[in-house]
Amino acid sequence: MRGFAWMLGLTAGLGLALQVGMNAQLRKVLGSAYNAALISFLVGTTALVTLILLTRTAVPARDTLAAVPPWAWFGGLFGAFYVAISTVVAAELGATSLLALALAGQLLMALAVDHFGWLGLPENPITMGRLFGVSLLAAGVWLITR
Repeated sequence: MRGFAWMLGLTAGLGLALQVGMNAQLRKVLGSAYNAALISFLVGTTALVTLILLTRTAVPARDTLAAVPPWAWFGGLFGAFYVAISTVVAAELGATSLLALALAGQLLMALAVDHFGWLGLPENPITMGRLFGVSLLAAGVWLITR
């Protein structure tokens, strides 16, 4: 299962690189990062609704929805922010720089989330190896964006 998870993660990253260019083109033609992000999310929502219908996935019960912590409902805001901002940054810096900077930000936050076990995730303390890895990434981001 772990190997499959690695492949899914890699595939997601490949998709993000394509999404950057597609959304940047939407923004260019539409003249608005917000409209581009909205269309991107509408297409994604349509795809998810179709997938749910095709797989006959059950709609969560009211009790299940009520059990969701209030803060967990707002994860989509970060996705919307990323998609809208990426349409601007990609046009200015390119896909590689955007994704390098986004990955650096993700890893820095992930270190804190893992270390403290925030958001219901297991605690994984910051280690010298992890800090070294993030430092190498920071060096890579610097080389990519200069």
